[in-house]
Amino acid sequence: MGLDMQPNGCILAGMSMDAVFRALADEGRRNLLDRLHAQSGQTLNELCEEMEMSRQAVAKHLGILEEANLVVVQWRGREKLHYLNPVPINEIAERWIGKYERNRLAALSALKQALEGDNK
Repeated sequence: MGLDMQPNGCILAGMSMDAVFRALADEGRRNLLDRLHAQSGQTLNELCEEMEMSRQAVAKHLGILEEANLVVVQWRGREKLHYLNPVPINEIAERWIGKYERNRLAALSALKQALEGDNK
């Protein structure tokens, strides 16, 4: 199996699970990841739209996401495009969720929702 090479190197380079967990701990960063999942390759200005934080705060959050390797960037002229890198999240799923029986967890989750009347 070959590695998927990104513009700035391997998407697996420098992965630290602690850094990923720290990055995912913040709701604002999770919102940025959701925005990049919906439309990858956005500029800082595009990501600042609809965010309830300053441009500087968005840039700082993106830096933390880059350090955790959850976001990779590519320069197109003077524009810096941000792309979601799902590999670290998949690594977490494989290690922390995959080792448990997903069917059993899904059944327990459905039971919990039914008992609590949470029909989302």
